[in-house]
Amino acid sequence: PPPLLEPLFPPQPGASPGFTERVRQHKVRLEWVRAEPAGLRGAVRVLNLAYEKVVSVRYTLNGWASCAEAAATYQPPGPADGITDRFAFLLPLGAAATAAETMLEFAVRYRVAGAEYWDNNEGKNYRLRGRQRVPAAAGPPQDPDSSAWIHFI
Repeated sequence: PPPLLEPLFPPQPGASPGFTERVRQHKVRLEWVRAEPAGLRGAVRVLNLAYEKVVSVRYTLNGWASCAEAAATYQPPGPADGITDRFAFLLPLGAAATAAETMLEFAVRYRVAGAEYWDNNEGKNYRLRGRQRVPAAAGPPQDPDSSAWIHFI
């Protein structure tokens, strides 16, 4: 089976207590990520400071020797809190992320009203490590009645 990307951070930061307050303080926060065959999918929450805003994710697979940037798209309807907006992204990782030794790093950029804000996981970047999937163990076939009572004839 192909390798899987394993987050080295809690993959659902938006589910933790105080998430909306952290968005208020820092203006942008990663909400969740999920590795899929098409790449890394996720959502970002930003403080609604102005109507026009640009959210993107900058990422690398080679320790920042080179990087790429993927735009995030606005996701209506917005969160019920009335002060934040949600943006979704997909990092198309392709064949480069199929190696078991892959290390994906990314940070989120939010540009609004002439300012720029980053969420880089408190200076550590968000990191996901490629991990080889372990195929299901192929043992001897199990007798469906092996746990049943012993029957005497």
